[in-house]
Amino acid sequence: MCGIFGYVGTRINAGQLVVDGLKNLEYRGYDSWGVACKNEQGDIIVEKDIGKISTVDSRQFSQRCTQALAHTRWATHGGVTKKNAHPHLSTDRTIAVVHNGIIENYQELRDELKNKGHSFLSETDTEIIPHLIEEEMKSTEDFASAVRRACKKFKGRYALLAMHTTSQTLVAARTGSPLIVGVGYEDGPRPERGAERRVEGYFIASDIPAFMAYTRTVQYLDDGEMVVTDGKNVIFTDIENGKERPKREIEITWTVEQAQKGDFEHFMLKEIMEQKESIARAVNQDEEQILTLAEAIRNAKGTFLVACGTAGKACMASEYFFSVIAGHHVNFAPASEFKLYHHFLQPESLLIVVSQSGETADSLEAMKVAKSKGAKVLAIVNVKGSTIDREADYSLRINAGPERAVASTKALTGQLAVLMLIAYAMAGKLKNGKTLLLETSSMINDMLNPRYIERIENLAERIKTKEDLYIIGKSWNFPMALESAIKIQEVSYIHAEGFAGGELKHGPIALIEEGTPCIALMGNDEVTTDILSNTIELKARGAFTIGVAPQRNEAFDEWLKVPDAGHAQALVNIIPIQILSYFLAVKRGKDPDMPRNLAKSVTVK
Repeated sequence: MCGIFGYVGTRINAGQLVVDGLKNLEYRGYDSWGVACKNEQGDIIVEKDIGKISTVDSRQFSQRCTQALAHTRWATHGGVTKKNAHPHLSTDRTIAVVHNGIIENYQELRDELKNKGHSFLSETDTEIIPHLIEEEMKSTEDFASAVRRACKKFKGRYALLAMHTTSQTLVAARTGSPLIVGVGYEDGPRPERGAERRVEGYFIASDIPAFMAYTRTVQYLDDGEMVVTDGKNVIFTDIENGKERPKREIEITWTVEQAQKGDFEHFMLKEIMEQKESIARAVNQDEEQILTLAEAIRNAKGTFLVACGTAGKACMASEYFFSVIAGHHVNFAPASEFKLYHHFLQPESLLIVVSQSGETADSLEAMKVAKSKGAKVLAIVNVKGSTIDREADYSLRINAGPERAVASTKALTGQLAVLMLIAYAMAGKLKNGKTLLLETSSMINDMLNPRYIERIENLAERIKTKEDLYIIGKSWNFPMALESAIKIQEVSYIHAEGFAGGELKHGPIALIEEGTPCIALMGNDEVTTDILSNTIELKARGAFTIGVAPQRNEAFDEWLKVPDAGHAQALVNIIPIQILSYFLAVKRGKDPDMPRNLAKSVTVK
């Protein structure tokens, strides 16, 4: 949930470097920020404050420094205060630590440390880490060994980065939360082919955009591993036994430009508009692999889909895809609830895990449950080399490119496209599915024109003062109604709820009064008449009805036209709602990229 970035090497502006890099990770945490630099005298200088690091001028950290670490926080333990901001220091100020995740037994460890004379300045679980390392260093002079001993006492999911005044190394460790090493070469991120490369430093971060300006060569830490680097060499080891673990270097293919806003005011709008191309990239899968996975689902004794939030709504929609397109039953469960289903699992079962970040804590826990029963795991992710990507038995990537806004948009439609493709493969109609999805991508390209965007912006202006909004759908548009509510909630803070259209008269219709905005999602299919009837029921109670549909109808007070996409209607219908959510946020004075209380990658349970 937090952003971590550290550097050690030959560059003399490490403080400025980590602050600038951390600005590219602000989507991981923006309650507060902090940076620790080790100066030429060997002292650790710490600066931290509440607020967004994007407002900080990195030039104030231009003092000579070759070793630094920095952090953006998404608060879990303790409020948003300067004292709770990272980095945290040991009592003697010789150790600085930044941390992501939760130390579940921190109260017990803090009490033990207090009994040994340690005092604490913050409310965080993180602060016990430098104090425990300080305590461990009383019985060893090796900083890395002290960090390892401390880590072996922690319970929970965490990633940490630490430095010491007398050590030239940065030490990092992870269990559950992501950390990635960037290998900095003197010839920069784009070397000539075949050129001899010399290392000039190492970067350690919770996500790749932090160091993409310097390198695209990465090495991944796995769970239960730690890494030690002095800027010249790097060693990966097992936390438990200290055994060295070899790592290969991986080249990242996406570019710095893809991770920047370009001409857009916000990442969210940029990523919505990128769906013109990203859906087509999602469809560009190896056909043999898709057919193999379709066969695995067909032969499995029980297939479960698990995910969280927006990815969960993609899974819900795919229940309909597999039913309608392939005539096959699959089961969806929120990842946080999946362990309650373990009684149904057997070695012949298949778990399909869907995650944008590939680091979602609840989804990783679901994978552990499935593997404990001997079941196979298929991952559908966006981030190559993420934990879910590496730990799954099979993996498909949606190829959406970096998604920086907290509210997921293009990743959702990529997930829907891949799941639909598998459903078509199960039906023996893979080429039909690819044709449909590519045609849908082309139709979306035509739909996302300036005039269409302006129409939705005007609608947002009309309803921006409303505090309640309802969305209805049927079939695969029902999960999209739920997803629509998520989008509107998380960026505009309007109370929004999604319902199956037929459930209105069983309670929710009591909430409708004169002028209440209600959105109906529909296509041209066997349930169109039903959802139109539900819309008429809403209008009769005074609702301001907004139809998202291929054809105009007198039941709509406002009509947002969408292409007729057949079985791919869910992909088309969600896009105008994403745009509406964006403009509702902007017109209500909210930051759509960084909604309150949320972070991009949810790495805690």
